[in-house]
Amino acid sequence: MTSRILFVCLGNICRSPTAEAVMRHHRPDLEIDSAGTGDWHVGAPPYGPMQEAAARRGYDLSALRARHFTPADFDLFDLIVVMDAENRAAVERQRANGQATPVRLFTEFAPAAGMDQVPDPYYTRDFDGALDLIEEAAQGLSRALT
Repeated sequence: MTSRILFVCLGNICRSPTAEAVMRHHRPDLEIDSAGTGDWHVGAPPYGPMQEAAARRGYDLSALRARHFTPADFDLFDLIVVMDAENRAAVERQRANGQATPVRLFTEFAPAAGMDQVPDPYYTRDFDGALDLIEEAAQGLSRALT
């Protein structure tokens, strides 16, 4: 059974912390965390405009802090959920031989959206659009886990 989920994006300041907060809202029974494949923002709070967009929908990201994905995360989590193919490749490069923790794209859980990635609002500036997709995928992931 999947009870520990890690969400991963590039810097861990927009998409993955938002996914962490949204999924915690849907599934408080699970252990959920987030991380970034890059280490530029370690210790920083989520990006201000992302926090504001999330807060408008009732999600509080303020206590979250960015951390770097490490190979140990394969042992700590039952499922690793990435925001795009680049994140997936960066995570997979750190996989040790014999490590079987599944790595899935978050958009796999929102097939009706027709997206192959969660676009990074840090670059697109579409925080509400990213949040729409994250909410849809979180609902799909929650259903998949029941």
